[in-house]
Amino acid sequence: MSKEDFRNMIEENRNSSDSSAFTHSTTMSAILITVYSVAFAGGIIGSITMSFVLVKMNTLSVTTTAIINLVVVHSLLLFTVPFRLYYYVKREWIFKMTLCKMVSAMVHIHMYLTFLFYVITLVIRWLIFFQWKDKVEFYRKLHAIAASAAVWVFVMVFVVPVLYFEYGRSGSYNYTTCFKFHKELQQESVKGLNYTIIAAVACITCVLLGLQIFILVKVSRKLSSSFWSHQEFWAQVKNLIFICVIIICFLPYHLFRAYYIQHVSDFDHLESYNEVFLSLTALSCLDLLSFVLSGS
Repeated sequence: MSKEDFRNMIEENRNSSDSSAFTHSTTMSAILITVYSVAFAGGIIGSITMSFVLVKMNTLSVTTTAIINLVVVHSLLLFTVPFRLYYYVKREWIFKMTLCKMVSAMVHIHMYLTFLFYVITLVIRWLIFFQWKDKVEFYRKLHAIAASAAVWVFVMVFVVPVLYFEYGRSGSYNYTTCFKFHKELQQESVKGLNYTIIAAVACITCVLLGLQIFILVKVSRKLSSSFWSHQEFWAQVKNLIFICVIIICFLPYHLFRAYYIQHVSDFDHLESYNEVFLSLTALSCLDLLSFVLSGS
């Protein structure tokens, strides 16, 4: 055996050993269990409550259609959360790797679809505010169904297969360990895609926040000293719920992700930090409950 072969064998064994270990400390596991438990409980209550509210709403409204899709995507994530909780408690993945990939991919699909529906909802509200549109509605229910179906078909045809087949291609992964696909980040194409997404989310968030602040200032000047008691002002304040969820739940993960990609191989604990920031995105499931409680 040549020295190069021997070195490769040692490196492969070391990688295999690293992949088989449950990397999260007791503290990190406790944080992950707490965050996902809160998201699971609040998400279920919010989804059920919002479902009753949606029955009374105009089904032709684009905003209503976006919220209906939001309930669906939250429900799909909540279905996968118990598997995550079991893994963090038992510290061992006893299910098939196919399910691990699905559960791991779902949190990312949920995050970006939620972000998309937030943007759609805010844009529709702003169109109405600037009086470019009196109301934004579909002509028929079939059009609303077709628009929703187009989004989900795109996800199922293009996003899900890519995530499923690309996860776990780089390096060896132990079947008792899940949510540990960081070796894919060694590929330059994957790095480039991640940086592009990070930049896009950060820029869109800044634009959303800046435009909403501009609208609030405009409404405040228009209503003068009575804006605190005016319905139009508080309607715009409620739009901040969407932006606050993005800033609190989505933006920290993406900002940390930029650092994580560069130093993922340098520090072992970064993987746990990345999982914690990723778990924060699941807290966006609490948005439906906040909508109901705030009367949005």
